[in-house]
Amino acid sequence: MEVLKVSSRSAPNSVAGAISGVIREQGSVEVQAVGAGAANQAIKAIAIARGYLAPVGIDMVCVPAFANVVIDGEERTAIKLICEQR
Repeated sequence: MEVLKVSSRSAPNSVAGAISGVIREQGSVEVQAVGAGAANQAIKAIAIARGYLAPVGIDMVCVPAFANVVIDGEERTAIKLICEQR
């Protein structure tokens, strides 16, 4: 499954386009965000992506989970949002 990493500076519309593209091609994608700002941008992007996919008959759902990631040699907890077609 492809992993898209979102930061607090990511543009939600751009991330939504990437999510939509991967969902169309592969059927599922994992979106990772570390921190409140990144999680906010990721959630906005997922909501926008649902709007992009709905007109073509794709109902996207999202399952949240936690993941441990290493950033600059330090272990952090990320929000992992697994998006797939229903």
